[in-house]
Amino acid sequence: MHLSVFLFLLLWAQALTLKNLNYSIPEEKIQGVIGNIAKDAELELGEQGKKSNFRVLENSAPHLIDVDPESGLLYTKQRIDRETLCRQNPKCQLSMEVFANDKEICMIKVEIQDINDNAPSFPSEQIDIDISENAAPGTRFPLAAAYDPDTKENGLKTYQITRDDYSIFSLDVKSRGDGTKFPELVVQRSLDREERSHHTLIITATDGGEYPKSGTMQINVKVTDSNDNSPVFEQPSYVVEIPENSPLGTVLIDLNATDPDEGINGQVTYSFSCYVPDRIKELFSIDPRTGVIKIQGKIDYEENPIIEIDVQAKDQGPNPIPGHCKVTVKVLDRNDNWPSIGFVAVRQGAVSEAATPGTVIALVRVTDKDSGRNGQLQCRILGNVPFKLEENYDNFYTVVTDRPLDREVKDEYNITIVAKDNGNPPLNSTKSFTVKILDENDNAPRFTKMVYLLQVPENNIPGEYLGSVLAHDPDLGQNGTVSYSLLPSNVSEESITTYVNIKPTDGAIYALRSFNYEQTKYFDFKVQAKDSGNPHLESNTTVRVSVLDVNDNIPVIVLPLLQNDTAEIHVPRNVGVGHIITTVRAVDNDFGESGRLTYEISDGNEEHLFEIDSVTGEVRTAQPLWEEVAPVVELIIKVTDHGKPSLSAMAKLIVKAYSGPLPEGEPRINAEHHNWDMSLPLIVTLSIISIMLLAAMITIAVKCKRENKEIRTYNCRIAEYTHPQLGKGKKKKINKNDIMLVQSEVEERDTMNVMNVVSSPSLATSPMYFDYQTRLPLSSPRSEVMYLKPTANNLSVPQGHVGCHTSFTGPVTNTTETPVNRMSIIQ
Repeated sequence: MHLSVFLFLLLWAQALTLKNLNYSIPEEKIQGVIGNIAKDAELELGEQGKKSNFRVLENSAPHLIDVDPESGLLYTKQRIDRETLCRQNPKCQLSMEVFANDKEICMIKVEIQDINDNAPSFPSEQIDIDISENAAPGTRFPLAAAYDPDTKENGLKTYQITRDDYSIFSLDVKSRGDGTKFPELVVQRSLDREERSHHTLIITATDGGEYPKSGTMQINVKVTDSNDNSPVFEQPSYVVEIPENSPLGTVLIDLNATDPDEGINGQVTYSFSCYVPDRIKELFSIDPRTGVIKIQGKIDYEENPIIEIDVQAKDQGPNPIPGHCKVTVKVLDRNDNWPSIGFVAVRQGAVSEAATPGTVIALVRVTDKDSGRNGQLQCRILGNVPFKLEENYDNFYTVVTDRPLDREVKDEYNITIVAKDNGNPPLNSTKSFTVKILDENDNAPRFTKMVYLLQVPENNIPGEYLGSVLAHDPDLGQNGTVSYSLLPSNVSEESITTYVNIKPTDGAIYALRSFNYEQTKYFDFKVQAKDSGNPHLESNTTVRVSVLDVNDNIPVIVLPLLQNDTAEIHVPRNVGVGHIITTVRAVDNDFGESGRLTYEISDGNEEHLFEIDSVTGEVRTAQPLWEEVAPVVELIIKVTDHGKPSLSAMAKLIVKAYSGPLPEGEPRINAEHHNWDMSLPLIVTLSIISIMLLAAMITIAVKCKRENKEIRTYNCRIAEYTHPQLGKGKKKKINKNDIMLVQSEVEERDTMNVMNVVSSPSLATSPMYFDYQTRLPLSSPRSEVMYLKPTANNLSVPQGHVGCHTSFTGPVTNTTETPVNRMSIIQ
């Protein structure tokens, strides 16, 4: 049987159909075929090329019936005797469970029909009865009942008395509470021992079969001379109710029989009738003197719900005539049997979490030996689990899935089935089995963050570790194995794969190049996480790499123009305190604090003749007669940024005092505070330049438009073409601080000196810069040419020109150095 159940469990996933087959055969049937299961159950044929097979899962009588494993024929193995098998149970039935073709379960019940194969029989062939001659007509003597193991119409039907030649006795047939019939011998006429002391009677018991059978018993009646009175019970019968499992020694009933005779003829003794079964004598005891019947064995309702006890009372006189009574014991059922839970089949292996609701997990049978409400059962599955019980029939239940399963929530369930009866108090039983959940690839990897922010200092080493992304997949095995990859994207028109690389196994991100904050401040890319399931699932996340500025650019001093880190500054005498002798300008390509500069005089100013603004870099006189203290002063100017660590640049300023005209080749000092007479020429010059530039712009624009309409850029850049929106803006007023004098670059340079006029920072902030050149005479002792050179918003340097957008108000040394020695702020 265990092998059959094991084979059944291997194929349980397809066995979902239950079919019922009922057969009936007469008893005493020799070996032969009962029926064809495949045909009677209308089973589907096996797959082509595969033989049919039938597995017996459970058999209540394997020694009597069986099933051919190939043909499915149900047959008997030997002669079946119903009486031996079921005794006098009115319903005799064999059950069998067959697993057919690995698909269907056939529940088979075979009813064994009774045939009249047994004749009634008495406990003994003859009995002796002593009857006093004083026995009054109507006196009854209960006789032993005949026993016929057959049931219903084939069982015992009636009794008859024969060979009563004198008609002194008659037979009265009565029925007990369980339906069995027994005879009573009735005295019809008075007896006379002197006339006849012995009577021989034959009692015949006949059954009700089609061909009746009978059994006989001889009764030897001896007529004795006895007492005139017999003991008499208060009632001829008693009915007593007792609960089953009553304690031993419990009094069942106290019988009382009286005899009016005196002496020993009136002394009554009690006893069970001689034909009371031994089982009753095991269950009960009677006190011979008092007639008290007590319980001395275990009373079980399931064994016998009604018990009848025949009791007799006999006096001690000669030839006593006993008195009889019947005690009927009704056993009250108590809820003393626990429900029984049996697993007919349990699905082996794990259940897929993708299993649909209604998937069969197990087949369960629940029984209770009690009757009535005590045997009525209620079954359920304990706890909040995704399974439920479905009742089939005849106390069979199917355990099925109740809702979708999720292994990630719980990968194993302990299913406990509780069966409770309706008794008072109720009894319940539990039985458990375990169901494991099989993983399916139903979860995509999930990143721990929607956006990962990574930071890397600029000038990093290629191959440096930047950080990691992490995605979790709660699935198991390959379904939960995550690999990482970069999704195609570009950064500044270059593939992201030239910037970073990701390790597929753990999501570690490495730099493939050294980053420059001044070129790339940040860049974004997407990372894909994909599991190894089939089909695979994936998800994306965004990674932003921020390049951190590092103080990697040294400040560069662009003003005044330096040669070998040195510049000469000529200052007139008697300029007073606070006169700006020059402005030091430096640039730093770093950003933030790393690009914020501080100016200081680090050396050469021990007499405190000069001071410098730490923010603007303006160098001013600190004493009115500084030239008398030192006509020539060498100041060491230090420009320091605020990065960590800070970087600095140094320049030497040689400050010389002069009186009279500016030395040959030296530019004039812009003495705006004391020599304001130079401001007027500058203002006039700027006004003339503005008018000339406006006229030149209009002329060139008309000419360029007429010559080539497609060309929108030319040597003389027109702001309206490149920035048409600027015409709507407010014109910026130019003041003298917006003009800076630098050395000009003209191919046909004569001995005379020329200078460029370059827009100051205030002009640089304007949306348009001028890019025109014209000669402008200045009111200076020497004939000089000035160039006004604005540039575009993008700070690009026009070909053939060098400019800067930093204001310069100090003197500029006239020199013939090559353009390489000149430094541009833009560069």
